[in-house]
Amino acid sequence: MLRRKPTRLELKLDDIEEFEGARKELESRKKQREEVDVVGASDSEGALGLNNDKNREQMIHDRIGYKPQPKPNNRSSQFGNFEF
Repeated sequence: MLRRKPTRLELKLDDIEEFEGARKELESRKKQREEVDVVGASDSEGALGLNNDKNREQMIHDRIGYKPQPKPNNRSSQFGNFEF
């Protein structure tokens, strides 16, 4: 393995501003989730909890680029084009 000198990284003002903006956004999301959790503790907890799980799952799928395809339930799709 070749050795080389360490690369110097410089922190710029734009980088700091971007970090602060992202941190504030995460904090505001956290506060919103806490408010929803407090509201979710009331009598409609089940419906809100299920809806939040779906939204959270959808956000994760969007973030990683996963687009689920429904599986067909007919035999030809399971076994190809074989004739029985």
